[in-house]
Amino acid sequence: MADLGRFALLAALALALYALVAGMLAGRTRRAEIAASAGRALGAAAALEGVAAAVLLVALGTRDYTLRYVAAHVSNAQPLLYDLTAFWGGMEGSLLLWALVLSGYTLAALRTVRRQRPALVPGVAAVCAGTSSFFLLLLTTVASPFATSPFPPSDGRGMNPLLLNPWMAIHPPTLYLGYVGLTVPFAIVCAALASGGHDDAGVLVARRWLLWAWYCLSMGLWFGAKWSYVVLGWGGYWAWDPVENAALMPWLVATAFIHSVMIQERREMLTRWNVVLVILAFGLSIFGTFLTRSGVLSSIHSFTQSPLGAYFLTFLALALLVGFGLAAWRWDRLRSRHELDAALSRESAFVLNNVLFLAAAFAVFLGTVFPVVSEALGGRAINVGPPFFDHVVVPLALGILLLMGVGPLLAWRRASLDHLHRQFLAPGAAGVLAGAGLLGAGVRPAGAALAFALCAFVAATIALEFARGVRVRRAHRGESAVWALGALVLRNRRRYGGDIVHLGMLLLACGIIGSSAFATQRLATLAPGQDAAIGEYRVRFDGLAQETRGGALSIIGRLRVFAGTRDLGAFEARRNLFLRSQDATTDVALRSTPRDDLYVILAGWTADGRATLRLLVNPMMMWIWAGGLVLTAGAVIAMLPERRAAPQVAVPAPGVSAGGAWSPGGL
Repeated sequence: MADLGRFALLAALALALYALVAGMLAGRTRRAEIAASAGRALGAAAALEGVAAAVLLVALGTRDYTLRYVAAHVSNAQPLLYDLTAFWGGMEGSLLLWALVLSGYTLAALRTVRRQRPALVPGVAAVCAGTSSFFLLLLTTVASPFATSPFPPSDGRGMNPLLLNPWMAIHPPTLYLGYVGLTVPFAIVCAALASGGHDDAGVLVARRWLLWAWYCLSMGLWFGAKWSYVVLGWGGYWAWDPVENAALMPWLVATAFIHSVMIQERREMLTRWNVVLVILAFGLSIFGTFLTRSGVLSSIHSFTQSPLGAYFLTFLALALLVGFGLAAWRWDRLRSRHELDAALSRESAFVLNNVLFLAAAFAVFLGTVFPVVSEALGGRAINVGPPFFDHVVVPLALGILLLMGVGPLLAWRRASLDHLHRQFLAPGAAGVLAGAGLLGAGVRPAGAALAFALCAFVAATIALEFARGVRVRRAHRGESAVWALGALVLRNRRRYGGDIVHLGMLLLACGIIGSSAFATQRLATLAPGQDAAIGEYRVRFDGLAQETRGGALSIIGRLRVFAGTRDLGAFEARRNLFLRSQDATTDVALRSTPRDDLYVILAGWTADGRATLRLLVNPMMMWIWAGGLVLTAGAVIAMLPERRAAPQVAVPAPGVSAGGAWSPGGL
């Protein structure tokens, strides 16, 4: 079986290299049959990668310890589900997953480009083949998942117990869908630049692909936050960990692109800027992969020290050289046809939005790599902690939040003072009243009240967008409010899908603000029968118990929770001690409501039966998880194809009459 896996990867590498050469030759000679040959080679390579993946999955499922990878990530006591998810639980398997996902994307991209822009097929094939060749080269030389051991053990080490959780089972593959998905927009843009630049540099074809990658990155980050919250047992969901930051950076750049590409569609502006954003997003996806696999930075999420760092940096440098080299070559052809007409315009708001997103990405990049830079220059690694990111990134995030509400209220090209007064009156009043009401109610700190006021302003803007659209449809068609709302969203999917995504981000923002500014905690050591109060809750400790399961000794703190005189039931907080690996994990006692979470950690215990409990109340945590669901609904709507055949009722943008020209905004 191992020989079959190795042969499949070697053959796939040979085919990918052939596709790379054939794609470049087809682009130079303009011969369609050579481009078709490259596509067939990539299809065959994808099939061979599928064979290799199937071999590895069978080895994991049958616990074939002759493979070193299986012995390192599977154990007899490990549930079968996690035996299979060990496919991406280690470095070699995750690289195979990356190559497999990239092949799937490549075949789908070639089919789409062949239909929309046939001239881009050779370039897309060449770029995707070159990227596949890099990962297949790693898999066949320095990181083979099919390396064997002459003396296989009778039992494997198993995965890190922290990874034995359903959220971690779906977090990595979702994140990889985002990381790898950024390859397709990069390939499309490079192909367009190589073949002559085209009017839009391939950016408009790449838009939907990048939107999908952005959504997968969003969900990957969201799943990771949920895993961190329920598994790591520290009461939080984001710690500015280097690997968290590695996924956040391309997400920020991709978000900037999603906004700026609307200006290119509407006004034929910012083509150069959008090309740069696509290249940067792909480069940061490779840089993030480098961070998780090189071992240069310490992180609970990253793999151990490996020799792959130099390979990834070399490939990253080559990819950026190709991307920016092609952009420089076609720079004159990428000139915008129009310029900004006024500072007070929707275009200007989008440009400022992009500046803030890029500033946030740069700040995260600087803080993440600073330990490496300081060690290289001064001989000592200086870590940059959460206070740096909080003080630099949070103000930028508040600025982005403000622009989320301001942008839709501004007219395209130029906004008059009368327009500003009419559009900002209701949302501005909502924000001011919300802020004043919170301050009057004694909400402190003032920064949190200001942030909630901004959220109220944005919410009012979104509500105004939907209310205007519904009003116009009802006036023209006599529909009920509910029917008009549904038809409005379905017939203007990108615009209102984008508004729903903004609503999801708004819920996320409220959850982050509430849980960050108003969380409370205490530490209490209790004997059986004693209780501790926190907020409106009272937690009674009913004693310790223990059990053995899944190769771990679990120490259980039995609890009963009360809210006033109301009995909320029995809960358990656990500490799991894995005897073989000497690792420990935490199962928290968690009660979630839309108002707050009660989060109890068993921090320690004594021989006489006393327990030390860490109790936290995290307000509005459920809003973060609800925000991810709303974001998903909006992204799905925005990615659906637009209906263009039937005539539509013109829905005016703010400040534009019903008969005026308007282009769908949103995503």
